[in-house]
Amino acid sequence: MTTTSLVAPISLSTDLLTGAEWSPAHTRDLLHLSADIKARPIRYASTLHGKFIALIFEKPSLRTRVTFDVGIQSMGGSVVFLDHTQASASLGARESIADVARNLERWVHGIVARVYHQRVLEEMAANANIPVINALSDKFHPCQALADFFTLEERFGALRSFKLAYVGDGNNVCHSLIYLAARLGVHLRVATPPDYAPLPEVVADGKRVARETRAKIELMTDPREAVSGALAVYTDSWTSMGFEEEGEIRNAVFQPYQVNAELMSLAAPDAVFMHCLPAHRGLEVTPEVLDGAQSVVLDQSENRMYVQKAILHTLF
Repeated sequence: MTTTSLVAPISLSTDLLTGAEWSPAHTRDLLHLSADIKARPIRYASTLHGKFIALIFEKPSLRTRVTFDVGIQSMGGSVVFLDHTQASASLGARESIADVARNLERWVHGIVARVYHQRVLEEMAANANIPVINALSDKFHPCQALADFFTLEERFGALRSFKLAYVGDGNNVCHSLIYLAARLGVHLRVATPPDYAPLPEVVADGKRVARETRAKIELMTDPREAVSGALAVYTDSWTSMGFEEEGEIRNAVFQPYQVNAELMSLAAPDAVFMHCLPAHRGLEVTPEVLDGAQSVVLDQSENRMYVQKAILHTLF
């Protein structure tokens, strides 16, 4: 691989499936690399020269598709887009996931997949001797969480002991925030309704790493307690793709967890509001917060591209 980068590639796992593959030191290095790519993109313009990357999408996408597509091309690579958003074209319907992976490794240099089920990514990675990157699954969204912490580091500096509050559903984004917060030494408070807490095994792994980094992962049910004194308040959609039939029930259960001006007033005076988007104004967040001066949601969106370019630079 030819590159004019002044930042040495990081030695990581061949795949990025959860974010747990990476050590605390590797995670910090990747954020540093993201900053260098953002500041000096021309130095990375040939990183993917001659490389073909398959983008496989089972779910609709705006940010993920555009940031990967533009990011790959800006580093000299080429994109092969495989649209599996229709039920009739879902992965594994026409031929096995293993066969898809074995065929793709003969033609392309890597796979970026946005899928409904984490097991699809794991099966692809097990059957393809090329990097597989999780662009979203039902359990994890590591690219998003890395971009989130990169955004916070840009604004606040070093993240050790940084207080971040996550309010809402203990979903894929929440899981990835737990993994990355633990690796970066962040103090993360997660407030969810009792029946919507993050997976126990994810929390346990996060707390295990947190003991090494002096991070703190706290679970609670009171959103006011979580937000109190926080420097960042994060929420996500109450109903993720694939759970639409639960929408009406979830809207009622999560109403006390709406991020509004009153809840934000409990955070630190210079606190920011975060959301991975798309957002539903009037549900998980009010328009005055989402579109207000404290919101950094568009910074998060922009930074997806730089973090993903750092991931690609590292794995390829």
